[in-house]
Amino acid sequence: MSAPKKILLIGIAGGLAQMTARLILTEHPDWEILGVDSRGVSRVPQLKGLTPMEIKYSRGNFENLFRSHDFDVVYHLGRISHSSNSDNVLAKRIDLSVMGTNRILELCERSGVKKVIILSTFHVYGAYPDNSIFLREEAPLRASVKHPELRDVVEMDQICTNWMWKNQNNISTVVLRPCNIVGTLIQNSMTKFLAGPVALKPIDYNPFFQFIHEFDMAQILYKALENLPTGTYNVAGSEYISLREALDVVGTKGVPFPMMLGGPLNSTLRKFNIDVPDYLLDYLKFSCLISNSKLKEHLGGNFLRFGVKEALELIKLR
Repeated sequence: MSAPKKILLIGIAGGLAQMTARLILTEHPDWEILGVDSRGVSRVPQLKGLTPMEIKYSRGNFENLFRSHDFDVVYHLGRISHSSNSDNVLAKRIDLSVMGTNRILELCERSGVKKVIILSTFHVYGAYPDNSIFLREEAPLRASVKHPELRDVVEMDQICTNWMWKNQNNISTVVLRPCNIVGTLIQNSMTKFLAGPVALKPIDYNPFFQFIHEFDMAQILYKALENLPTGTYNVAGSEYISLREALDVVGTKGVPFPMMLGGPLNSTLRKFNIDVPDYLLDYLKFSCLISNSKLKEHLGGNFLRFGVKEALELIKLR
């Protein structure tokens, strides 16, 4: 039996982080998790072994955490949603995703952390008409070329992967690039898009999507502790589904429109609190499917509990 571990989990106010913490403590009740977030933690469920803490993401606060605790593992799941693109929110995202990540990795290196697990996203690849099927981890990260609002996630991913290989002999680091995560506890752009009262449905495009249920994503975050060696991993099942079929499965009414009107129509929908990030419009045109072959090498072929349609059907429970 492995010795008890002390884990720092950044982003504990998020549903995915809480599910991951529960899985870890269910399997290892003698481990300790310090969960931190810049958002309020009053709604974080009480779990034996989990200590939630609200902190400002600053160099001083992180230095105090690493000075006061000997962490064996660090989960960096703290990303701000891209559902809002105001200058204020963008500045916060860049500070957390880029500057904050630099601070965290530097402290991990100085403090003797043994494992670092970082949540990135498949959005770093970008949705383009010349995307190959399926994109492997070595594909170029082109998302910010057309959409500056995705610059923070691309830079964060690049910082993490560069640091990962630089320190591979001392620290085991895993960078995960999941496809669209959906579920009842997830508040990301895609779940909001699918579960809203209406959704944009292009009449001249019908791209394919991959979806993973939040429970399966939490399982992979947990398995990354022991089963995934240093590396970058796309996270997706082997199934994919068209946009129109996905909307039918969820039961969301689609608003038919020609894509050339996507921008103006999106601006109108925002007046009714139906906000689709501008970058997401490209994903309503062009497929961005990712290969899971590297992940399957370590987790086997059947590493997901829910298929793509099951994952979408469970959104109805919201």
